[in-house]
This record gives sequence, C-alpha cells and structure tokens, in this order.
Amino acid sequence: MITDKSVKELENSQAALTLTLDAASIEDAYGKRIAKYAKELTIPGFRKGKVPASVIERKFGDQIREESTFDAMEEALKEAIGSLDKEHAPLVFSTPVLQDEEKLLPFKKGEDVTFTVVYDVMPRFELPQYTGLEIEVPSVEITDADIDKQVEKYREQNAIVRQKDGEAASGDIVTVDYVELDEEGKEIESTKRDGFTFTLGSGYNFYKLDKEIEGMKAGDEKNVTKTYTEEDNVPGYAGKTITLRVKLETLKYRELPEVNDEFAEDVKDEYKTVADMREGIRSNFQKEADEALKNEKTEALLKKLADETVITVPESMIQAELDSRWRGFVRQFGGISEEQLMKFMEMQGSTKESIQNEWRDNAIQTIKTQLIMDKIREKENFEISEDELNAECEKQLKNVNESEKDSYKDMIKDEMQFAKVAPFLLENNTFKAGEKKSYSEYFNL
Repeated sequence: MITDKSVKELENSQAALTLTLDAASIEDAYGKRIAKYAKELTIPGFRKGKVPASVIERKFGDQIREESTFDAMEEALKEAIGSLDKEHAPLVFSTPVLQDEEKLLPFKKGEDVTFTVVYDVMPRFELPQYTGLEIEVPSVEITDADIDKQVEKYREQNAIVRQKDGEAASGDIVTVDYVELDEEGKEIESTKRDGFTFTLGSGYNFYKLDKEIEGMKAGDEKNVTKTYTEEDNVPGYAGKTITLRVKLETLKYRELPEVNDEFAEDVKDEYKTVADMREGIRSNFQKEADEALKNEKTEALLKKLADETVITVPESMIQAELDSRWRGFVRQFGGISEEQLMKFMEMQGSTKESIQNEWRDNAIQTIKTQLIMDKIREKENFEISEDELNAECEKQLKNVNESEKDSYKDMIKDEMQFAKVAPFLLENNTFKAGEKKSYSEYFNL
C-alpha cells in the first residue's frame, strides 16, 4: 500500500516521483512469493509442493525478498502513475528510471520502502503572441516566360522522333558503343558498353562524352582522349587521362510540333485555341503558387513562434521523432531490410547514429512547432459540432467495435481541432509581400 506520494518537477522537462510502500504490504508480497516457491520448487529430501516455508526462506529468503519487493514497487508505480494529472504523467515513450537502487538494498524485514523514479514529462512553456503579427513572404508572379517554358515542355512531350542525316548536335538522341583502351590500344572488356542511348547535352552518360560526340555522323567511330577533374563528377576518374573508342550507331532528332490551335487541343481537349492553353497554364500555375505560398506563410509564422518560445524538449521525445524518421527512411528503400541498409551505409562511411544526428536539429524544431500548435489548439478550443464529430468518427472508426468507439472520440476531436490551428493562424495574422519572384524562380525550375 502506498502511504506517501510526491512529485517534484526537475529541469529539462523531467519529474521525480517518490513513493513510500508500507512494510505490511511488502511482507504480504514476500509471504505470497514464499508460498508460491514452496509449491513449485523441488529440494532434495522433500516432495514437490511439500517443502516447508521455513526451508525456502532459509535457503532463498534474501533473493525472494528482493524479487517480491521490486514486484511490489512496480505494481505501486503503475498505480501511482495512473492517478497522476496530465502535466506530471510520464510521456508514453519515457521509461521511469529507478534512482539510487544500490542504496535501497538489501531490503529489510518490517521496514517501509521509499523509492524515487525519474522520467520525462510534457514540456511546460508560455505561448508567445500568435495573432496580429506581420510576416514577410515572397510574392510570385506568373510571367509570359514561365508560360513559354511550359509550352516548350508540351512540345517536347508531343515531339516526333525521326532519323537524322548529317552531324550530331546538342539535343539530338544518340545511340553509341564505347569502350576504354589500354596503353597498347587494346579494349578493356569490363568497360565495354553497346547500344547506350541518351540525349546530347544532358550529361546523362558516365564518361561525359556529349561534346566529343557532337559533329559525328551515324556510323562514325573515333578514339577520344579525356582528362578528368573533380568538377567532371566521374567517380574514380578525377586526375586520370583515358582513351575511349566511341562509335555512333544511330542519330535521331526530335521534330517539335508547331504551336497552333490544333496543338493546343492535342495537349488537352478543353483547350480549343493557343490562348486557351496559355490561360490554362497560367491558371494552374497560379493555383500551385497560391498553395505553396499558403504553406510558406504557415511555416514562416510557425518558425517565428518557435524561435520566440523557450521549450526544453525531452530527450525521449526527440528520440521518438528520430526513430519515426528512421523507419520512414528505411521504407524508402523498398525490399531492402534495415540490416542490409545499415551494412550498405557502413560501406559508405555512414551509420544510423550519424544520419539521426544530421536530423536532430530539424527534429527538435518540428517537435517545438507541434507543441506550440497543440497548445494553441487547447487555448482556442475550436468549436466542433456534434454532427461534425459524429461524421468523422463514423468515417475513421468503420472497422472498430461499437463498444470501443467512445474511447476514440476525444482523440478524434483533438485531431479535428488541431487541423483548425493553421487556418486560424493564417486568418489572424498579416503577410507582407517580400521579394518578387517568377514562377520558375520560386519553384527552381
């Protein structure tokens, strides 16, 4: 039985919970453990289940007292944690750590046990002003040049590829055979590649042969000597001079369609004229820019709030975020197991720990932002009608037993209120147009 309980707030978003268990309940747990072992243990000279408790106690008493006392402490801890208020309860991913265990041992008969555990709690902080602020964000202008670029993309997508007579030029599609030659002019078989196709000027070939192939005709063959630098970005070849035999097998070019009303209709049935197409491009670009700017406004505002708010993020919370990111990182590699990925990373001089360290600052910023948004949600207590809540519950809890649905209701309401935070911030702050950028500049096209 717990006879005393106290919680002390510590630095770094931690708390210390101290409990005292009375001697009677500890002795009760000890007696039950002795009786259990008496039934289960086999000791020479006694039949199983007939070993006297005094024999068990004489042989194993100290060990059993330690086991039973720790079990009683664990049960008391569970009970105490369940009764704590939200601000003093441990985070779900924080394991309470017993303090000064060596000072508790050995446990003595007839004595109360007082022990302390330390764990992470939800950070406490004061919200800064979050309405009536002015934030500067870029402004995006859809220019004729932006639209021209998109029209050219459409032309490329609708181009007809034709055989080309004459010399290869940038933009042509070439198919080449190539192989490195040794000092005696013999082919190095491991470097041979036949039928490799790429677009001249794209740089999408290992040896960066674009310029050397320009001017060749289909069927031409020649030896090329090249010296590579770090800037050439050819792995393993920086500082080397090599000779390659290159043969141009086929040469093709893209015949781009003329920009007219027929072309516009080929792009989209709804476009009847070139003017329709250009207006459609402008409208789509504007929607994309508006959505991107909306996100940028939200991010800029939340960054300002995070920068102005002092929050000590607990280590367990940071590690939970990093572990979540790591799981997502592993999933990106499809069928590769985590173990295989980590072995590959080691070959590249990287580890899970080094990757997570790179993510750490961003993870802390993300957590701070989430905490701020959640506190705004609590403070504003956005209205969610019963009909809205019931409809959302119905949608999310289709496969949940009817008896369990109520337990999820508050959680879903919190999620719905949280979704209102960003729109609320956008509506209650002003945004000043900063640097003007074209669509292409803004999206780095």
